[in-house]
Amino acid sequence: MARIFFSLSGEGRGHATRARAVVESLREEHQVSLFASGDAWRFLAPLYRDTAVKVHRIGGLRFHYNEERRLNFTRTGAEALRFLRRLPMLVGMLERQIRRGRPDLVVTDFEPALPRAARRLGVPFVSLDHQHFLLTYDLASLPPRLRLYAAYMALIVRAYYSGQAATVVSSFYFPPLRRGCRDVTQVGVMLRPEVLAARPERAGHLVAYFRRFAGDHLLAALHATGRAVRVYGLGACPPAGRLSFHAIEERRFVEDLAACDALISTAGNQLVGEALYLGKPVLALPEARNFEQYINAHFLAQSGAGAWREAEKVTSADVAGFLARLGGFRPPPDSARIHGLPATLAVLRRHLPAAAPRPTHLPRPNEAPLAAR
Repeated sequence: MARIFFSLSGEGRGHATRARAVVESLREEHQVSLFASGDAWRFLAPLYRDTAVKVHRIGGLRFHYNEERRLNFTRTGAEALRFLRRLPMLVGMLERQIRRGRPDLVVTDFEPALPRAARRLGVPFVSLDHQHFLLTYDLASLPPRLRLYAAYMALIVRAYYSGQAATVVSSFYFPPLRRGCRDVTQVGVMLRPEVLAARPERAGHLVAYFRRFAGDHLLAALHATGRAVRVYGLGACPPAGRLSFHAIEERRFVEDLAACDALISTAGNQLVGEALYLGKPVLALPEARNFEQYINAHFLAQSGAGAWREAEKVTSADVAGFLARLGGFRPPPDSARIHGLPATLAVLRRHLPAAAPRPTHLPRPNEAPLAAR
């Protein structure tokens, strides 16, 4: 049994969903400790309460939005500067955790502190995230504006950490790698147990997922479809016509997704990948100024498995046009690769020590979770 420390970004649910899928495959054989902030900590901490998987809360970056529901670069940038000032303290705290816990391997999903601590102490770490596609994928097929953005964001991704023993890029699309990329493995999305167990069908309803908010024009466009639409991400609210609003409860969400005719959602890599695995056409609506989502949307449309419109500009006609074409969308040509968990586990196991004697019991936790800083 090896000891694994796993840190992840706390912004949004995609990182947490990816981490959970990996942890569920590792926890029976290995001792796993998670280090998360924000949305990820709030999602994972209740799931693993009173289990052998320990979830520690750490500081992390947060995105801020303005009154127009656009990404607020000024406030987000200020938050990033505050986080950078606190980063040395957080790295020091995590170094102490590593000395106490003595992990055999560190895994990080776009979280900068734990890999820095691991590198200082000589513990190998593996990068597992989506964002490293900006450094490793050949993005020549993107429109010029998105290529420019990708080049700029690649600098930020490069600054997060370096020195990983291997890089695993999780994505629902698989363009060629750039020349010279080494120790990089392209895999699909990390499918959680509920998705793997789901049996897809077509029950006539639509599923919509939005992160934090949706404009009145978007809700009006969904209402105009005349179909039952099960809306997630906005919280539990009274129904509006055929629109019902649900808190995110994982099992129910996956059941609704598996039975829907199509998904209409923001263009996050993880959820789009899960929908494609289940054979669902996707209308992706990238959030304003979230250019990573615009890139995801571009590759979705290029695959022929869905379409996209800007979230701020989508109309009832756009949604109706998408629904009229449901029969014309097809699974991606490399859809078998969308289940990325087996290939990911193979990479992680290559970097774990040879099998060690299995302890008769797991050690009891002897310290409180790290306080968010």
